[in-house]
Amino acid sequence: MGIPVIVMGATGRMGSTIVNMVREDAAFTLAGVVEREERLATAALLGCPAATKIEELLQDITGATVIDFSAPEVSLATAAAVVSGKAHHVIGTTGFSEAQKVELAALAGKAPLFWSPNMSVGVNVLLQILPELTRLLGAGYDTELLEIHHNRKKDSPSGTALRLAEAIADAKGWPLAETACYHREGIIGERPDREIGVQTLRGGDVVGIHTVFYMGPGERIEVTHHAHSRENFAAGALRAARWLQGKNPGRLYTMADVLQ
Repeated sequence: MGIPVIVMGATGRMGSTIVNMVREDAAFTLAGVVEREERLATAALLGCPAATKIEELLQDITGATVIDFSAPEVSLATAAAVVSGKAHHVIGTTGFSEAQKVELAALAGKAPLFWSPNMSVGVNVLLQILPELTRLLGAGYDTELLEIHHNRKKDSPSGTALRLAEAIADAKGWPLAETACYHREGIIGERPDREIGVQTLRGGDVVGIHTVFYMGPGERIEVTHHAHSRENFAAGALRAARWLQGKNPGRLYTMADVLQ
């Protein structure tokens, strides 16, 4: 029997992708699914226990790993349940406030929790490369980000764009909260030197595109990541679920830990 996995929102776009990949991988067993009341009948057809509350499943499933791409409030409540149920939690949710991140980190002291706003291996490699590129190019290059997602995405900018911007701001020694620019309109004057633009486009069924622009004297460097399908994120989540086995509580693990 493989690692028992519980999938949150199992009939949604991301959840159904994870369910299918769990079923295809002998390293895992689909042990349970959680869905809203109106979708529970559909979830029950997946051939495993289905419930509207994670607590109902954790009391019967030992050593479960919960995979969760939901909403910040749901993920925090799920993390608290994981602590009580002595389980593991892989979180791909975006849109956490700073206060919610602090709460999540506190819960990670009590159970093995993993969080990444983007489960893509490629994006997480970029997070390690971009700071060095930023330092090498120096202050003479203006840095901007553009992210594109499907028309049903609720948070803006994307969690990935914010994480990329944070990595660049850290490399420059700037607080992102003071130097990020999310909107430009009207007569705004010249672009400040200490600024990182983060712009958003929404439309269609775009899974995710993130481009970082370094614009300097006489040249421009563009670094782009295209996500072609949600399987990319699901594969990263399953990789994280395997890695998390046997890890102790103490801090909030990330994809950087997995890659290293």
